[in-house]
Amino acid sequence: MNQAELLKSVEAPVNENIPQLSPGDAVSVHLKIKEGDRERIQIFKGTVLYVRGSGNGATFTVRRIASNGVGVERTFLMRSPRIQKVEIERRTKVRRARLYFLRELTGKRARLKQRF
Repeated sequence: MNQAELLKSVEAPVNENIPQLSPGDAVSVHLKIKEGDRERIQIFKGTVLYVRGSGNGATFTVRRIASNGVGVERTFLMRSPRIQKVEIERRTKVRRARLYFLRELTGKRARLKQRF
């Protein structure tokens, strides 16, 4: 068995519930959370800051503003079986791949123009 076949054998299956994401998308990520013997779905709504990598290590980072204006960023694995689904609520027009500048902006200044 050569190296390429070995890598394919340990690769996680693609999660069909995750659509093609791009920076600036307003998304809601539905996650399975396990607490003891119970399972529930938790929704994390926010803006995609960046999408990185390919294959098993591909991730995307979502940022939302929590209470008291505190920014919360969470990174998700693209192939994670814990992600129930990802809904794209709106697509926005951005001119860069990584939206780190949103970290300094708050309120109306942090808005992005919708793509039609």
